[in-house]
Amino acid sequence: MNKLLVWKEDFDDHRSVQSHHKGILGLLVSFQALALALVFIYHIQDLSIDSLFFAGGLILTSSIAIVIIRKVSTGDPYPLMIVNMIFSIGVIMIYRITPDLGVKQMVIYLMALFAYFSFYFILKVGHRFWEGRIIFYYGVTLALFLATLVFGKALYGAKNWIEIGGIQVQPSEFAKISFIFFVASWFMRYEEFQTSLLKKLSLTIATFFLIGLFFIQRELGTAVVFFAVLLVAQLAYEKNRWIPAMNLILAVLGLFVAYHIFSYVQDRFTIWQDPWADYNNKGYQIIQAAFALASGSFFGTGVGLGQPGRVPLGHSDFIFASVVEEFGSMMGICLILLFVILLYRGFKTAMNQERDFYSALALCVVVIFAAQAFIMFAGTMKLIPLTGITIPFLTYGGSSLVSSFVLLAALQVASEDLMGMEA
Repeated sequence: MNKLLVWKEDFDDHRSVQSHHKGILGLLVSFQALALALVFIYHIQDLSIDSLFFAGGLILTSSIAIVIIRKVSTGDPYPLMIVNMIFSIGVIMIYRITPDLGVKQMVIYLMALFAYFSFYFILKVGHRFWEGRIIFYYGVTLALFLATLVFGKALYGAKNWIEIGGIQVQPSEFAKISFIFFVASWFMRYEEFQTSLLKKLSLTIATFFLIGLFFIQRELGTAVVFFAVLLVAQLAYEKNRWIPAMNLILAVLGLFVAYHIFSYVQDRFTIWQDPWADYNNKGYQIIQAAFALASGSFFGTGVGLGQPGRVPLGHSDFIFASVVEEFGSMMGICLILLFVILLYRGFKTAMNQERDFYSALALCVVVIFAAQAFIMFAGTMKLIPLTGITIPFLTYGGSSLVSSFVLLAALQVASEDLMGMEA
């Protein structure tokens, strides 16, 4: 009788979870349908086959992806649900501003989902193979940097793009993948690096070297993201508490030195302090973003009733301002909360995962997502000096979207019981 009661409780819990997942999926589809309807009304004169592909592709593909991952994965299904909601908000806003870019982003999304499931199965099947390969991961990261320095070209003030067959690729986005695998591998083999002072500091030295390369490329935002990963990982796993404290002091000193050496760093702080001093040039973007944020109020102007086209890169770096203008600060708060929930799910995965490598990997993945989102949200709202990086899953761009979905696949694998798979 007791066994029957336990089975009944398990069945009821499973049914409750399934119902909860269906409710979230229904909420996602409802939002997509309503937002798309409003956008299509605004672009009614431009509706075409591409428009139908965009709408059908977004609703069907995102829903099917969630259903598939629930079937094939025993891990946490919520990260993909959260990410699909973030992506939906972003791609609908991109389509509203420039329909052609919205359709292109939808094509990139299909490629990113293919990369997501491919990497998920590869990583899951050979999960032990990927552990602890420190030199390999650091070598890949360094190679991507050097390729950018040699073959890269400057765009929007930073030398971080390579053109391959007419397609622009941002190697630093993929360097994030190899970098967090490097950090996770280092902490997996942590005890091997406790025999001398130099070995204890090897992770710090290696990371600060990469950050120095970022400064050479004038890619300050990604440098901050790499440092955030280093600092949070050390706060979580480093037993020598003086090391993260030292790194924080070094980062402040490094920023002070960079401010006095590099003129573009000074420009970022000057614009942050007083964008009106150079309204028609360097301060133009942040001021237009401020106007957009103010115009949105709480509920927004309404889809198609705002002027997000006035904000430079309103589909990319400043998409948060575009979203708030037409959907309101309520949607801006929802976006921030979605990233907070994603961070929480990642922390939970890191704490529950028994394999050290995948525990550290899960932590590093969500820190990358959270750091990028924080930098751009706070920068757009003029809380910190602005630097141009992507908001994961939200902004327009191929390299960022594909690499972010690969990172999400790593988080998905880390959320599973890998120890149980070996038993």
